[in-house]
Amino acid sequence: MEKTLEQKPSNCIKVVLFGPESTGKTTLSRQLARHYNSIWVPEYARDYLQDKWNNERKTCEASDLLPIAYGQMKLENELAGKTDSVLICDTDLLETKVYSEAYYSNTCDPLLEKYALKNTYDLYFLTYIDTPWEADDLRDKPNERLRMFKAFEDALIKYKRPYVLLKGNKKERLNTAVKHIDNLIKIID
Repeated sequence: MEKTLEQKPSNCIKVVLFGPESTGKTTLSRQLARHYNSIWVPEYARDYLQDKWNNERKTCEASDLLPIAYGQMKLENELAGKTDSVLICDTDLLETKVYSEAYYSNTCDPLLEKYALKNTYDLYFLTYIDTPWEADDLRDKPNERLRMFKAFEDALIKYKRPYVLLKGNKKERLNTAVKHIDNLIKIID
């Protein structure tokens, strides 16, 4: 596994779907990648933690966060090299940092925190909690969605990340995201 948390230079616009679990990030990531005929970076933690659950019946522990972060950046760096247009990231290290602080007594590994703050993206799409909760083996906070949403929004504000709030149904969210990505493309062209 690549042992870096740092982004490699790339020629693409990078956008991140950001927010609490079960708010439509993966669905929208796939839709945006199709719309732009581009690349989607899946959330490494999903496969990593599902494998852990399937094999050990254990949930995420603080010691899992660095391996997850390394896996996420390996995926992102590999896939960023395959597009010159838009890279759609289902998550980023800042999201992992928010989860670390929410689940582990407001703590975050210093290395994870360093790169969560150092790595940059052109735009974040903050997904609101107006989508139905969908339970699975990994999701565990259906009654804390508003608190988690606030933690994600607070992080974007605190670290001065450019973001757009996405609300509404799938079509409304897609249309809003496309409008903002199109604006980014115009600025760069």
